[in-house]
Amino acid sequence: MTDKATDPIISNEWPLWEVFVRTKAGLDHKHCGSLHAADPKLAIQMARDVYTRRQEGSSVWVVRSDQIVASDPGDKAMYFDPMEDKVYRHPTFYKLPTEVDHM
Repeated sequence: MTDKATDPIISNEWPLWEVFVRTKAGLDHKHCGSLHAADPKLAIQMARDVYTRRQEGSSVWVVRSDQIVASDPGDKAMYFDPMEDKVYRHPTFYKLPTEVDHM
């Protein structure tokens, strides 16, 4: 394992950013990839250029990868299994109108 402070290749690399794009207003943002950029402004510009080339996006989010906190898949039972016995939390008992079919 290398130390970022002493490894010249790693220490000169721009931070990694995760890119999320919303295709239409009202829809959620979807993760579409990653890129390296020096700062947030450059990350947004590069994300726009790389991931919305055909003007398919209406909004772009960029988040530094080292700022994302996620649960461990091994802890699935602790986070998600208690929900299985609460059927009222699952919207399976009604039909969505066709006007909101993108949900």
